[in-house]
Amino acid sequence: MRETINKACCLNCGMATTAKDGSTMAEEQQLRIENAKLKAEVEKLRTVIGKYPSGASTTGSCSAGNDQENRSSLDYHTGIFGLEKSRIMEIVNQAMEELQKMATAGEPLWVKSVETGREILNYDEYVKVFSVENASHVRPKRLIEASRVTGVVFLDLPWLVQSFMDANQWKEMFPCIISKAATIDVIYHGEAPNRNGAVQLMFAELQMLTPLVPTRDVYFVRYCKKLSVEEWAIVDVSIDKVEENIDTSLVKCRKRPSGCIIQDKSNGHCKVIWVEHLECQKSSVHTLYRTIVSSGLAFGARHWMATLQHQCERLVFFMATNVPTKDSTGVATLAGRKSILKLAQRMTWSFCHAIGASSYRTWNKVTSKTGEDIRVSSRKNLNDPGEPLGVILCAVSSIWLPVSPTILFDFLRDESRRTEWDIMSTGSPVQSVVNLAKGKDRGNAVTIQTMKSKENSMWVLQDSCTNTFESMVVFAPVDITGIQSVITGCDSSNTAILPSGFSILPDGLESRPLVITSRHEKSNDNEGGSLLTIAFQIQTNSSPTAKLTMESVESVTTIISCTLHNIRTSLECEDG
Repeated sequence: MRETINKACCLNCGMATTAKDGSTMAEEQQLRIENAKLKAEVEKLRTVIGKYPSGASTTGSCSAGNDQENRSSLDYHTGIFGLEKSRIMEIVNQAMEELQKMATAGEPLWVKSVETGREILNYDEYVKVFSVENASHVRPKRLIEASRVTGVVFLDLPWLVQSFMDANQWKEMFPCIISKAATIDVIYHGEAPNRNGAVQLMFAELQMLTPLVPTRDVYFVRYCKKLSVEEWAIVDVSIDKVEENIDTSLVKCRKRPSGCIIQDKSNGHCKVIWVEHLECQKSSVHTLYRTIVSSGLAFGARHWMATLQHQCERLVFFMATNVPTKDSTGVATLAGRKSILKLAQRMTWSFCHAIGASSYRTWNKVTSKTGEDIRVSSRKNLNDPGEPLGVILCAVSSIWLPVSPTILFDFLRDESRRTEWDIMSTGSPVQSVVNLAKGKDRGNAVTIQTMKSKENSMWVLQDSCTNTFESMVVFAPVDITGIQSVITGCDSSNTAILPSGFSILPDGLESRPLVITSRHEKSNDNEGGSLLTIAFQIQTNSSPTAKLTMESVESVTTIISCTLHNIRTSLECEDG
């Protein structure tokens, strides 16, 4: 079995290159692939919606470059889907006012939970304060999710604002939550260079890092406004007129006024108040994730804030020039450090992109010989130098474990315990030759681990990430010669890498509803464990025209089954 698995997992990673032209071409090629997919989605949306009214923009923005064109300024834009520009501005201004009140109000609008310490929206008070009509008669099958959280992020305010207004940057900032994002139409570009007053129609597909939770498609107008010298606000709101023109089967979620208030606190950090207020269709969710989704935690403000803080901290550590020696072992130069961190970031982004329920993927359910439910999906890589060419097979399984997320994360990221779960290590000792910190928490680090055996030596690049909401351990075998050149500072854009790894979430059983109302709500007083998603990817054939074989499927499902068994055994929860 091991011989079969080892054969299936040979990745033939590409070499790094120092040629700037090659790097640029690779990056442009990746952007073209992504932009082509997004443009196809936008065109499909336009086909469903119908023709734009006379004078409206007919070229959607699917990339950062297109956003710079002030092609649809408020001066001559006649509106979207029949809405006049004055009505659009009226809607977003009302949404901005509501966001500011939702962000700053205390009791009785927001009530602090005694059990969890989190704030809960008093929905009865909300209806009264904002004169909201009773939507239960209009949308009886919709659920309301509302949450608010405050935090500090270490990044400049202008950079934050730009990241929210650019669809590509926004998606890259939240790779574990956003699987697709596009600016469909720019209504007003805003004042240069800070985008004050910008208004744009956007689309996003929201995901969890598992195929078991359906994605949420949301269409909304985003409005960016400078409130004062040191304070900005970004509000999202779905517009009924847009939804009326879209096939109702496509509308899974709509945004009531949501967004964030960003306050510049100088010294390179900002205070952020995040409000998330969603109205979602009821949908079938796997029992494993039912609690964390129905409680509003999965797509709530806490998740967004934790991810934002993590990504901002990662960027600060990436840009740092005065890195202590203890935070950068095994790499002699700053260029080498940045090159390794950049490769690890691409690896983790690819992992997030590969394992969700996005419409990019088609998942088929298989049952392993040991009884685990496993989802498999295959794709063909024709010309992307960032991963091996040919047929790629991804297998994913999600389970519940009766251990805390912290214990599980520390176990999986610890190289001294890797042999306890990794069947590819063949019991050989594992050592870290590179260890780069990318956050204040010691769990946020990039390592290169060596596995030596009698037959050969294998190097593994590992990116471990943790925040107050979720954790990930992502890894991939790397070509030794190629990664050594990256360590010296060579560009990593053409380094082919195929990540596998783990996503860890709290199971949500300790949570409480994030909306209170006059209706009786049930609650669960049990403490929770962890939701673990494990994913393995293998290159089954170097030819893109090859057919997927059952032997390959059995190989990757065997890896999943053996790994899960080893994890349960090591953590003494075989019956989990």
